[in-house]
Amino acid sequence: MTPNDFNLPTEAEVRAAYREGEEAVVELFRRMNETIIKLIGRIQRLEDQQAKNSNNSSKPPSSDGYQKPSPKSLRKRHQKKSGGQPGHSGYTLKAVQHPDHIEVHQVKQCLHCHAGLEEVEASSYEKRQIFDVPQVRIEVTEHRAEIKCCPQCGEVNKAAFPEGITQPVQYGPEIKAQAVYFNQYQMLPLERTGEVFEALYGQALSEGTILEACQEVAEMVEPGNAAIKKQLTEKEEIVHFDETGARVEG
Repeated sequence: MTPNDFNLPTEAEVRAAYREGEEAVVELFRRMNETIIKLIGRIQRLEDQQAKNSNNSSKPPSSDGYQKPSPKSLRKRHQKKSGGQPGHSGYTLKAVQHPDHIEVHQVKQCLHCHAGLEEVEASSYEKRQIFDVPQVRIEVTEHRAEIKCCPQCGEVNKAAFPEGITQPVQYGPEIKAQAVYFNQYQMLPLERTGEVFEALYGQALSEGTILEACQEVAEMVEPGNAAIKKQLTEKEEIVHFDETGARVEG
């Protein structure tokens, strides 16, 4: 670009104005000031446009490119110390009135004179409670359907099994529900879900079993999901959510 592109005076025009006198020089500076003001405005508009992103304008997050602005916390600094604050109830363990189990540890001998105390009644107790998870194991329930021959007509009769018991050997609804919980809610892969059951219960679940359980639950919740989708797509107003700002391939 040349000075003429911005309507700036050339060297010859400056010398000519100098020779013509004061009024010519003032007119020359007036033209230069107008040009400078226009250039400043143009620079400001370009800088404003460059500074726009999804946080300070209506631009979508995908337009931020690789210069995505770092998130700014809205939390205000305070003078409080870390940890529980005064008045906070907290989650400290508290002794219960009726424990599930009671173990009494006897005083069998006096620590001083070594006299036997097994037959002496305790005057009081010092109590300490332990909160823990009992050792768990898978329980196997065998269902037996009676088969009887009618003495009157000679026909063979068999009792009906409870609903859902269709195979000679199968997993029950509780263990299937846990498999779906670990895989779908806690987002554990199929292999790790099987490892969890091996570690906790000594019974590793195959990937096929976990997938089958997930499919059964999916079919059960399908009516509810369909009702939610219908409500959102047909009765709720559009909320105009923008596309995600997640990165793909970097």
